[in-house]
Amino acid sequence: MSTLQVIEPSKAKVMAEIPRAGAEEVDAAVARAKAAFPGWRAVSPGDRAALLRRLADALEDALEDLARLEARNAGKPIGDARGEMGMVVETYRYYAGAPERLLGHTIPVAGGVDMTFREPLGVVGLIVPWNFPLVITSWKCAPALAAGNTIVLKPAELTPLTALELERIALEAGIPEGVLNVVVGPGSVCGSRLVEHPDVAKIAFTGSTEVGCGIAAAAAGTIKRVTLELGGKSANIVFADADLEAAAASAPGAVFGNSGQDCCARSRILVERPAMDDFMAALERAVTAIKVGDPLEESTGMGPLISAGRLEAVGSFVPDDAPVAIRGAAPSGPDNPGYWFPPTVLAPMSNDDRASREEIFGPVACVIPFDGEEEALRIANDTIYGLSGSIWTRDGARALRATRALETGVISVNSNSSVRVSTPFGGFKQSGVGRELGPDALDHYTDVKNVFVATD
Repeated sequence: MSTLQVIEPSKAKVMAEIPRAGAEEVDAAVARAKAAFPGWRAVSPGDRAALLRRLADALEDALEDLARLEARNAGKPIGDARGEMGMVVETYRYYAGAPERLLGHTIPVAGGVDMTFREPLGVVGLIVPWNFPLVITSWKCAPALAAGNTIVLKPAELTPLTALELERIALEAGIPEGVLNVVVGPGSVCGSRLVEHPDVAKIAFTGSTEVGCGIAAAAAGTIKRVTLELGGKSANIVFADADLEAAAASAPGAVFGNSGQDCCARSRILVERPAMDDFMAALERAVTAIKVGDPLEESTGMGPLISAGRLEAVGSFVPDDAPVAIRGAAPSGPDNPGYWFPPTVLAPMSNDDRASREEIFGPVACVIPFDGEEEALRIANDTIYGLSGSIWTRDGARALRATRALETGVISVNSNSSVRVSTPFGGFKQSGVGRELGPDALDHYTDVKNVFVATD
């Protein structure tokens, strides 16, 4: 087995070396999960719920250590990392209530009694990205475990450290050996093997639309179920009647949070023309107030990008002749070797521009002016993606019309918040298939069994 060097992006230096898995390690992990499935499935609902609560408690006890590890490995501000670890705990606690509430139905039929049961799938493969490593793991792992499945988890090679800690903490909390297995290796090897493996019943993947297309195609070979949470190019629509100060104050967090490395990023800011000047002035105040720096400093609002490759890719969207309207500050020079990029706003832009159409996955926002509701909705829907979005207006009727017209899975009105543990999350169009979080997620980790009992 070869060695993987894990880089700390704020320093561009190695922070850990771990074994890198290959196809053989994936096969061994699947075999462990398959062997553990009958026993885990047989654990009573009440006992499985209790184990998930114990895991949530153990994760809460380790919250600060996990947050600091995530902040260093993923380059996210420590305050954001603590918030994410809090959501991890909340997610396991939420799904700890599921085992005793996975209910079937009785259906009136002639000649007998008909019943349905929700049955676990078996071994599920979870493929998790580098931008929100442990929190997205929890979105998949918690409902999968609650439903009685066993797991092979493949974290991203760039950010595997908290996944390995999760495996250790789960064992210490009493989750039986073989129920949760972590393999760290390249997606082209480990991810592909998981998708093709005949003993894996389902793949849950979060990542790029391009990779998601390949997973869907490969999963068809064994009729695997798939949940795909993919890319986005979400619109943040600001009408002239909105609270412009509130919209502008909220917009930077919706784009530059996690250094823009977020599939939910509302990176297309659509502003009604009469409001442009006032909105841009307020936006500039908000953007230039963001402190970019060391993720472990409490005052940091934005950290580095994840890698040198990401830094180069993001830079390609802001050439020398780009219409940069606002640019924040970021560390630079030989004393700051990390992968730093300043929060940047391009304006005015057209929806046809490359930066407006492609998922940048970095701290770059495009401001696109519009005239009237009809044009705003046309521009917002003119994309292959449909993950999230926001509408800012004081007109309640317009807000309802627009939310129904937008071709996107998660919409906020007068807010830029996308995600809650108890509500479904997922996209339309090429932003994905299926839903995570809320009660809907459990449907994707179970099959419905129908049973008829004759009484004649």
